[in-house]
Amino acid sequence: MAPQLEIPAGDDVRIDSGRFTFVAARRDERLARSLVSAALANDSFPGLPKPKASVLVAIAPDPATFRAWIGPQAPEWGAAVAFPSLRRIVMQGSNAGGDAGDPTVVLRHELAHLALHESLGRLPPRWFDEGYASFSAGEWSREQLFETSFGLVWRAMPSIDSLDRGFSGGAGEAGWSYALAHRVVAELAALDERNGLSNFFRYWSESRSLETSLRRAFGMTGVQFDQYWHQRTRRRYGALALVSNLSVVFGFFALLLGPIFVSRKRRDRARLEAMRTREAQQEKAARESALQAILGSDAEGSRFEIGP
Repeated sequence: MAPQLEIPAGDDVRIDSGRFTFVAARRDERLARSLVSAALANDSFPGLPKPKASVLVAIAPDPATFRAWIGPQAPEWGAAVAFPSLRRIVMQGSNAGGDAGDPTVVLRHELAHLALHESLGRLPPRWFDEGYASFSAGEWSREQLFETSFGLVWRAMPSIDSLDRGFSGGAGEAGWSYALAHRVVAELAALDERNGLSNFFRYWSESRSLETSLRRAFGMTGVQFDQYWHQRTRRRYGALALVSNLSVVFGFFALLLGPIFVSRKRRDRARLEAMRTREAQQEKAARESALQAILGSDAEGSRFEIGP
């Protein structure tokens, strides 16, 4: 159940343009107008009919209000939340932290949720819903996670059917799940270079079956596609992840052993310096002994040469 959205009047601004209505505090008016322009300029989504439903976008003036508007069920680390059944989006305003991301990309992500729901209702599972929104918003930076991920190197990649479980974990586990879901949808779209996801969505809407739509659109069973995207992802990112993680391991050992190496080098330097000092002292002593021997020999020679 979605929380109640009580938007105070007073100094707030309301912007109605096209199918969008934005409400925001006065200090976020510039942000709101920028987001309206971005939404109107790019109001279509890969493979889906152009959305027609009206959308309310509420920009929260502060974190406390954002939390109150999205309710306790939404994750604390979210930058925005979409409520498809209400055709509503709640997002953070100018008071958002640095981890909230680009507001334009965040809005595009949430609008993709609404567009997908408008076309297919509750058919898409959570992993597809999130992966499609990420793909539509162009969040390719999510794939950078694979380049350094221990998970890609050391643990088995989950099947499509088990992807949903990762979204209920903490921010770290959810980030991994978002990246995987993005990867799956991107691979799906790439299977048909001409039509992208259009035929797939049409077959899904008609059959109400993900398996059937996969077979009809791409000629693959769910199991075959699971194997396909696993292989593609490991082939594309596995070596990068391994190299990166080996670098991390070597860096860790360098950090761990570095002080020991420096200490040993200092001891060796001190030992070498002491050795050089002893050698110099020994050479000096040897020279003085040799000189004394020579002087002694000269003195004896002088005594023998003086006659009676």
